[in-house]
Amino acid sequence: MEKMGLISMELKPYLYERISLVESELEKIMPSEDIYPSVIHKAMRYSLFAGGKRLRPILCLAAAEAVGQKYESLLPVACALEMLHTYSLIHDDLPAMDNDDYRRGKLTNHKIYGEGISVLAGDALLTYAFEILSRFSENYSDKQSALQVMSEIANSIGTMGMIGGQVVDIQSEGKNIAIDKKCLTYVHTHKTGALFRVALRAGAILSSAKTKDLENLTIYAEKFGLAFQITDDILDVIGEEDKLGKSVGSDAKNYKATYPALYGLDESKQLAQQAINEAIEALKCLSGYVLPLELMVRYLYSRES
Repeated sequence: MEKMGLISMELKPYLYERISLVESELEKIMPSEDIYPSVIHKAMRYSLFAGGKRLRPILCLAAAEAVGQKYESLLPVACALEMLHTYSLIHDDLPAMDNDDYRRGKLTNHKIYGEGISVLAGDALLTYAFEILSRFSENYSDKQSALQVMSEIANSIGTMGMIGGQVVDIQSEGKNIAIDKKCLTYVHTHKTGALFRVALRAGAILSSAKTKDLENLTIYAEKFGLAFQITDDILDVIGEEDKLGKSVGSDAKNYKATYPALYGLDESKQLAQQAINEAIEALKCLSGYVLPLELMVRYLYSRES
């Protein structure tokens, strides 16, 4: 625990700086609440500025540093990734999905704006993210790389990525049957892991990463996503609601496919540690600034929210 506390102390200044940069950029590019029809813009901003960790945009920017490039020009792409993540959370919380009342310690979007507006707020963030990516691509010198990133992002949130994972998650929920390992792996690598993976790959591709560097960052991304989801599953069992900002125990109540349900808590913790170790190993061949990526994946094991 002492070691993890040290990592937290090293990591906090970096995260605070990057969060500030991302939120400043989001303020610049998001429509004002005053623009008609104001309710949709208020709903979009309510969830987007609800205090998220900004992990996906930070990972995108950190990938550029990891291959020895500057990250500032990639801020619009990072912000688009955060919009896509927020859209998924709004929809996940809806009564037709996970039916959650709280997210990040605040009432979920549909509890404030109603189901109809919340569905549209999620749709609007999804659509606006690609508008931002299109604007970025128009001004980016390497058009082929920009198109590749847009294609990979679309794939990561579609039926072959996040939506596919959500579908299988819904189909496996509430059946009180033995959880299949293959199903569990599919849900986690698609529903959660796909967006982590594309965030890092986008930062690397747009920074002209060498093939081997891109391969190593992709491995890191996949292991990061796995460790994140395992620890997320663990927190739903042993976490504290006031720290998580959302209800705990809902996975078990809904018979959801989770690592603790299939492997138990102790083995789940071991699997998380193994994924963290493999992520760190993948960073060793990179010549850029990889310390933030190492600290972020190490910190997953002790996170409380």
